[in-house]
Amino acid sequence: MLRFGTAGLRGPLQDGPDGMNVDTAARATAGLSEWLRGRCLGGGIVVVGRDARHGSAAFAEVTAEVFAGAGFTVLMLPRPLPTPLVAFAVRELRAVAGVQITASHNPATDNGYKVFLDGGAQLIPPADSEIETAIDAVRVPIPRADYVAGSGDARVVAALGDDPGEEIVRRYLARAARVPTAIGGPGDRAAIRVALTALHGVGGATAVAALAAAGFTDVHVVPEQFEPDPDFPTVAFPNPEEPGATDLLLGLAERVGADVALALDPDADRCAVAIPGPDGWRMLRGDETGVLLGDCVLRTAPPGSLVATTIVSSRLLSRLAPARGGRYAETLTGFKWLARAGDGLVYAYEEAIGHCVDPGAVRDKDGITAGVLVADLVARLKAEGRALTDELDDYALEFGVHAGDQVSLRLADAEAAAAVVNRLRADPPDEIAGEPVKYIDQLLVRGRMRTDALIFEGAGIRVVIRPSGTEPKLKCYLEVVEPVLDRSRLGAAKEVAADRLSLLREFCERL
Repeated sequence: MLRFGTAGLRGPLQDGPDGMNVDTAARATAGLSEWLRGRCLGGGIVVVGRDARHGSAAFAEVTAEVFAGAGFTVLMLPRPLPTPLVAFAVRELRAVAGVQITASHNPATDNGYKVFLDGGAQLIPPADSEIETAIDAVRVPIPRADYVAGSGDARVVAALGDDPGEEIVRRYLARAARVPTAIGGPGDRAAIRVALTALHGVGGATAVAALAAAGFTDVHVVPEQFEPDPDFPTVAFPNPEEPGATDLLLGLAERVGADVALALDPDADRCAVAIPGPDGWRMLRGDETGVLLGDCVLRTAPPGSLVATTIVSSRLLSRLAPARGGRYAETLTGFKWLARAGDGLVYAYEEAIGHCVDPGAVRDKDGITAGVLVADLVARLKAEGRALTDELDDYALEFGVHAGDQVSLRLADAEAAAAVVNRLRADPPDEIAGEPVKYIDQLLVRGRMRTDALIFEGAGIRVVIRPSGTEPKLKCYLEVVEPVLDRSRLGAAKEVAADRLSLLREFCERL
């Protein structure tokens, strides 16, 4: 059977318990319903949403019917919509759970079943294994009840009116439009031009509407990728991080003279950013966008506010946060941990282009609101005659050049990736690229089991190695920190950092 992984189920579209199909969705919902009832949450509101992948409409329908048959009040969103709207709706309605039918940026042959618990955060252990146990115990036939889209329950209608699904969309867009104002104040903005791609996913129309509501109406979209298409015909892999996935976006940005370019993943919970430079357009790394938005939030957040990222992300945010009067937290990989980083959380990000810029509304990564805040930052900087590259250079002067990269080694199977990690664990190197390193095994920290990752740190270098949780890959996260004495030596420091980073890359490629 498919097992709960990243926030729920994800797998190939095929018959049987090892695939995503109507029976799998029904069993998952029946198990989740039983788990919720076991926590005295029976009869509460649940939110059901979907993307536009093959099978999503049928899976969402059976999910709503099984929840209704189990006595829950169901709100099904009215059409294919971004995943963050489900997270928003769960929090907005104080729902007991939410389910989004999506496989995010997986290939077209996959689909999934993503679960949010009360508060709109992803599920964490032991809830995942407990729900698995409840699913295993499901017996057929599974009770269902008719769910009539838009009919609503008295409690939902009382909260949202006669068209509850569309009201949730309106509330989400209104909140997204306020993100720059709520975080940074209105300020002066220059007119900017935005290039945007939805990568054949469901985020295009919502992103354009959110940008327009925030005052950004000069938006040019990649027409071949704007409408949802479950076959993702123009990309080999529908992930903005993959080589070639953003080629059409960068070409559009160049042609129209955009100030910034935004690429959503298919369910729009992640956002990649591209900027123009002297050598043409380039994609920002997730860590670069992460520190830009983190700084943007912290500069106007209450003193002592918390920002967070993960063990595989850049250390730059940990240095910037105290300099801006904030606190910093580090979690395991994944937003299920970042959303629970601590009290006073105002911003969280992971290097895989996931950003949570408004945790009071969406306690998960949200590519739409992240894109709005990026546009606002670009507009504010342009009014000052500056650009995102100037901000990044200022960070290098203040905190040193933080150069990062990632090496992903595809292996025969997941066991092969685990074997490399175990070999390093048994005989860890005492130096990497000629520099002495200390070794931290994240599998056992302070006597507690955490995650299968190894961290090697030296004077100005850091390497994190772990097996992928979803693919037969070994993932290596690299960072070099090079001090900068003054602005005249910034270019030289970047070159030194790039050379040191190349040595770390060579070490990982030989593993």
